[in-house]
Amino acid sequence: MGLIFPLWFALLFSPPQKTLVYENKAYEPEIKSIQLYSEKQEVGSWLLPAVTQLHQNDLVLEFDDLRTDASHYYARIVHCQYNWVPSSLRDLDFMTDYNEFNISDYAFSSNTLVPYVHYRFSLPGVKLPGNYLVVVYRDGNQSDIILSYRFMVYEGRTRLAQDNRAAGALALRSTNQQLNFTVDYKGLEILNPYESVHVVVRQNQRWDNARFDMKPSFVRESQHQIEYRLFDNDKFFTAGNEFRFVDFRSINFPGQNTDRIDKRASPYHLWVRPDQPRASEAYSQYPDINGKFHIENLDNGSSETASDYVNATFVLESPELEKAKVYVVGAFNQWVKSQESQMTYDVASGTYQNTQLLKQGWYNYLYLVEGTRYLPYHFEGSHFETENFYEVFFYYRPFQPNADMLVGYFPITINAR
Repeated sequence: MGLIFPLWFALLFSPPQKTLVYENKAYEPEIKSIQLYSEKQEVGSWLLPAVTQLHQNDLVLEFDDLRTDASHYYARIVHCQYNWVPSSLRDLDFMTDYNEFNISDYAFSSNTLVPYVHYRFSLPGVKLPGNYLVVVYRDGNQSDIILSYRFMVYEGRTRLAQDNRAAGALALRSTNQQLNFTVDYKGLEILNPYESVHVVVRQNQRWDNARFDMKPSFVRESQHQIEYRLFDNDKFFTAGNEFRFVDFRSINFPGQNTDRIDKRASPYHLWVRPDQPRASEAYSQYPDINGKFHIENLDNGSSETASDYVNATFVLESPELEKAKVYVVGAFNQWVKSQESQMTYDVASGTYQNTQLLKQGWYNYLYLVEGTRYLPYHFEGSHFETENFYEVFFYYRPFQPNADMLVGYFPITINAR
């Protein structure tokens, strides 16, 4: 009997078990506004992807914890293969320092209705190019994970030539985009390119619709070139539409597409101006930030610690879709279609609605549909004229180390303005 009570007590007060997934994820609802970007000395560095060149060491992780007290958070780095499966490399193979880092740079929110602690962490350098995951955990306990986030480090040992020919099938050209390109690897001695090379392409920094392991169309080993002609329809990208946006950088003076703000509520409650389906509309060009969000405060002080959190309600006017789910997604929720991002239908108003707790700023978003009767872009439409940002990742797995090295990174903008 004497052993039962201590065991019960330990189970009651031990942190909940969390399973690490190798993707961008917050493991607790209090962790908000996660951003990992390349901090270059230029305007709009927060728009840059979590990609850096080997030995540059310019990646920064920022996030908020909606608690009043600071926690002791630590970070470690995990090396992954091209498809985000952890590699067999040891820490010593890719790290120069001991692989545990104290996150000591934090600040408390100031004059906000919702209190929080803002954390900032400059990622350490690594010795090898490739895919990496930063994992943040509490009190040195690697099982008590609070967030994980992907980043990539590349070594520029290849070159890319792009072919801008339109998507192959006529029926697809009006709604899809296709990348045709040739990779020149004269700086590498690649044996058996069909097996040792992997190519990944993603659109607008999204992982939910990334194309993994694209197979080469032609390999010219004598010229050290690999050609990718993406003939298969499943390798096309849906072009989509320019992103919807809402501006609530100010609580006192509502910005574009803000319908109204209830300042009596705690937290403040903001209604986004009701949206309408636009799939049947002609393409309309306007600037967006490709699904990203930007934390900014026009009312007072530092954007990082003076910006408040608001309950933002998204509203989509539409008849209810039968046997389908509707989601509001963007970089602000990692593009995840989940219970938190699923919209509910309000019969009285004839609208889909979803409320998210978001920090003051400028947000891009779109509505996706999940159901056998509807296309994902049922409400958005898709136009080949849409401006989209693509990234081509070229990996090579040598005999030693037996892990995927990112030896080519190529950002490409289609329909650049």
